[in-house]
Parts: sequence; C-alpha cells; structure tokens
Amino acid sequence: MSPHTSDSLASLSGPVAGLLLAAGGGRRLGGRPKALLTHRGRPLVERAVAALRAGGCDPVQVVLGAAAEEVRHRADLSGCRVTENPEWDTGMGSSLRAGLTALAATGAADAAAALVMLVDQPRVGAEAVARLVAAHRDGTALAAAAYHGERGHPVLIGRALWPEVMASATGDRGARDFLRAHRERLTPVECSDVAAPDDVDTPPDLRLLE
Repeated sequence: MSPHTSDSLASLSGPVAGLLLAAGGGRRLGGRPKALLTHRGRPLVERAVAALRAGGCDPVQVVLGAAAEEVRHRADLSGCRVTENPEWDTGMGSSLRAGLTALAATGAADAAAALVMLVDQPRVGAEAVARLVAAHRDGTALAAAAYHGERGHPVLIGRALWPEVMASATGDRGARDFLRAHRERLTPVECSDVAAPDDVDTPPDLRLLE
C-alpha cells in the first residue's frame, strides 16, 4: 500500500464533525429566530443537535447569531461547541465560514469531514445524517442528501475542501457555488425515503413543527 493510499484511508477513518447552522433571524417569520422555534416542546436547535449526534457526528459545532444569548439560555447545548457569528444577518455564507473556521481552529483537530446541517429542516433527522456519514466511510469526500434526485441538505465536506468552501461562501448562498463548481465530484445520497427537505421560512411552514 502506498503512503498516499494509507493517508487517504486514515482520513476516512477520522470522525465526522457535525456543523449546525442556527444563526437565522427568521425575517419572513416576523423576526422569530429559527433556533428557538418550538418542536415537540423544545427549541428546534436541540432537535437538530440530537439528529447530528444520533447520526454519528462528533463533535458537534453550533453556529448561533440572532438572539444568541437567549438561545444559549433556553436551549440545552451541553457537549456542543458553540460559536457566534456577528455577521449572521449577511446570510448563510458567513455562518458557514464561521463554523468551518471554528472547527479548523479548535473544534475538530482530527475531523476528516464536516456534515453541514440547517436548523430549519425538522424533517431531516438522524437517518439522513447516518447515510452521509456512511458515504464518507465508503470513500467520498463530498456528498449531499438528495430528494428524488434533487440535491439538498445535509452536505458532507471533506476537510481538505474546507478552505475552498470558505473562500466561495458569500451572501445567502452557503456552499451552493462550490457544489455547483464541483458537481462532478459530488456524490448524491438519496434520502427521500427517510427525510424531506422542507424548511421553515414563512408562517405557513410552521405546520412542519406540529
């Protein structure tokens, strides 16, 4: 086995960090921070953290923004690494950069990949997370959940790709431009039988939390 092959296998055996983007202010929800929306009696951010952990992610990095102090007070984020994005209102891109920067600096020195999850998709759970983690173990460094063939979230990003993702993450596009530029490398992981990509953006979407 060549040294290069050995290094590749070692990187795939490392932990997959969970990166939860939970900074949104819920502008179209009348300014209700998405992390604090209630799901089965508890803040939505707790449900997402539990899904990441149950799906095999460790450590879990949470990016807060809107009402960050209140989220820390009301939500149980014990065991998570938490960072605050002061530029959260500029869009998802800044939160993605903040989260990957935190992971690279202190949060996951030995993490082989980051699995990026959005706080406002309550129908995405541990099963979808586990499928992406398994895809990474099978050798992919870039994967995304797919729903009936359409790319969605969560997204798994190998550590070597983090700098390029951070460089391209602007506005509210997150990793979208990066994924489009590298679509030939992206492994779609069908999750429509265990999850759904519906997100909570407007008042009618609150039915997803029932």
